[in-house]
Amino acid sequence: MRKVLIFCMFVNYLLDVCFRDFGLMERGLKRKLPQNNFSMDELNEDLLERILSWLPTSAFFRLNSVSKRWKSAANSASFKLACSRIPSRDPWFLMVAPNLKQSVVFNSAENSWKRLNYPCHLREDSDQGCMPVAASGGLVCYRKSSGNFIVCNPVTGSCSELPPLHFASENHQSLNAVVMSSTTSNGQQSYKIVLVLGEIPNLFLKFYNSSSGCWEDESALKKNVDDSSMDCDSTDANVVYFLSTTGTVVASNMQRSPSKQYSSVITNKDGWETVYFLSSSGTVVACNLADKSFFEYPRLLPVFSEYSIDIAVCNGELVVVLLSEFLESASLRVWKYDEANRRWQQIVVMPAATSHEWYGRKVDINCVGAGDRIFICLNSPETCTYIVCDLVTNTWVELPKCCINGEVMEFMSAFSFEPRIEAAV
Repeated sequence: MRKVLIFCMFVNYLLDVCFRDFGLMERGLKRKLPQNNFSMDELNEDLLERILSWLPTSAFFRLNSVSKRWKSAANSASFKLACSRIPSRDPWFLMVAPNLKQSVVFNSAENSWKRLNYPCHLREDSDQGCMPVAASGGLVCYRKSSGNFIVCNPVTGSCSELPPLHFASENHQSLNAVVMSSTTSNGQQSYKIVLVLGEIPNLFLKFYNSSSGCWEDESALKKNVDDSSMDCDSTDANVVYFLSTTGTVVASNMQRSPSKQYSSVITNKDGWETVYFLSSSGTVVACNLADKSFFEYPRLLPVFSEYSIDIAVCNGELVVVLLSEFLESASLRVWKYDEANRRWQQIVVMPAATSHEWYGRKVDINCVGAGDRIFICLNSPETCTYIVCDLVTNTWVELPKCCINGEVMEFMSAFSFEPRIEAAV
């Protein structure tokens, strides 16, 4: 009982000390410290590590400079095990810039930008560097110019290059989607990477499992002909077209940031994993990993409409973000597919006063979900803006600009990950 009491009291105490010394608290925010005077020597190593594991991840970078004891605790295997027992951490968003040789993240817990050390394994690949293509848990997957993959923990900088890819047929090498998922059991994290290859309707899956450390052979996907599968060009009355063309045929605005050309997400519902990706024509394709089947969702807009589209997962469900123009105005909306009624249902819409400024700018949107929020990067030749949408409250918040060495940084897209120092590659 005495250890439990000390633990509870020192959690608040050490958090206050760390926040005060590390400058992590917002200006003007103060908390009253406990009046009881305890010596740090009263804490055994196990209790100290358990307390330190509750610190924000940004504080971990400074643990080594506090004291020799804290430095020793921060580098111990038992401390990483204690960190793995923290249920969740507020997400960080790894930003992707035209120059890929840097790591800048947006810390959602502190509403601030942070620059991380860029791992040398990623710098040395080529003049363009490695390109991030997927993320899960505390890890980010990068694709090399050679087509092979590297998995990295952005917080610690640790990297591991995966075995080279080998394909059964050259026809399978056309890459549509790269998605990553991870699980944690008994403090040990494992992950897998799923590739969707080929051209519709001849699609194939290829898996990498960290537990086995190798790529599995390709497996073919069959087209789902169930009644719930609707043809993407259907003109069924249930297909939602909330906008229409003005009578003239315009080119599709399917822009894609290089890092998002394999834009894909994965969901796990009742043990059934499904990978979603965008086809070259802008339809959402769903691949069921359990029964090795796929189908295309109905279009949100007619094929000859001008728009930018991306997909994300929020609270375990697929959402589609769509930026369209109609009657000299721009509209940014978030949609979810209603399986029961077989139609797209609008969830939230950006206020017209905010979205109108994007009219006529040929804006490309790139999105990533985190819990009940969507992080949206809006890019055009003229400007870049980063917005976080809260799906529960329907609030849209523009993030502050990121300045490094006095220069405003511009980013094309972002990947969401949990900042976990214990995540092993």
